[in-house]
Amino acid sequence: MAKMFKKFFKRLLKKHTGFVIFVVVVFVGVFTLFGVATRKSVLVTVAPGATVADVANALKANDLIDSTSSFKLAVRGMGGRIQVGQYEIPRGVSAWRIAKMLVNGDVATVKILIPEGLTLKQIKILLANTDGLTGDVDCAVGAMAPVCSIADGDVFPDTYRVARGTPRLAVLDLARRKMDTVKQNFESRRFPRPLQSWHDVVTLASIVQKETLYTSEMPVVASVYLNRLRADMRLQADPTVVYVLTDGLGDMQGEALLTGHLKLDSPYNTYRNKGLPPGPIANVGRDAIRAVLKPADTNYLFFVADGNGGHKFSNTYEEHLKNHADWREIKNMKK
Repeated sequence: MAKMFKKFFKRLLKKHTGFVIFVVVVFVGVFTLFGVATRKSVLVTVAPGATVADVANALKANDLIDSTSSFKLAVRGMGGRIQVGQYEIPRGVSAWRIAKMLVNGDVATVKILIPEGLTLKQIKILLANTDGLTGDVDCAVGAMAPVCSIADGDVFPDTYRVARGTPRLAVLDLARRKMDTVKQNFESRRFPRPLQSWHDVVTLASIVQKETLYTSEMPVVASVYLNRLRADMRLQADPTVVYVLTDGLGDMQGEALLTGHLKLDSPYNTYRNKGLPPGPIANVGRDAIRAVLKPADTNYLFFVADGNGGHKFSNTYEEHLKNHADWREIKNMKK
């Protein structure tokens, strides 16, 4: 079948000599999506400036097609225009299929997972280390685009799939616009007392997000902090201190949080200051936002780790001290 197909295209091509199509191509690199050479795929980069013949010759040189003529004729039969982009082309597929990919713009993509609870600094590090993206993660001095003024809480953690070669700032802006959409979906809801704005909701949600990995616990953790705010108590949330200690990174990188750290002078230190910190300390997902907007109905004022990844909650300080002693015993047993 392959030989018959090849002969068919050769016969047709004889009737269309002199045919020229202006398209886009720059170079072809033999790499997989992650930049490592394999026998399964080839990364082809297409950019403005050349003809279909240039594309065909590059494909032929990398053993992706047997005949440049059949590829050029296939492109012509599909309209004659190849779209700009980077394409991950499997080996062993027909010239017709390759032509269809390039004509339809089926470009190679990069999958980016932004986990919930990362700070903006951590997200920028993640993007900077993601292969297949281009450019810096910070705006040029004086740039006025919305993405240039984002802060923690402005980015929505999610899985994003973008064309290979997409600028890192464009990915960051995509996550910013996604958060704007999430905000529109939640902002009209009634805020629990004493929260007064969306900023307050996301700020508290960021603390909840950092305190527990379990979605089922989030409404209970949110209820503790809301109860403390209503009682005019300090939140005493460790993640806010970590945020200060790490200059906004949000990760102690294996270092312990010590009692002396709780005395740091910062408006973000909820051990020293009543109320919410000035702003979010991380970027939050829908579950943390929902937990704050619809907290559990509890009288809890305290919680401590239970040694199994979750927490023990209590109404009184005496009960909290007992739970804390249990946690210290568990930690000692694990040493």
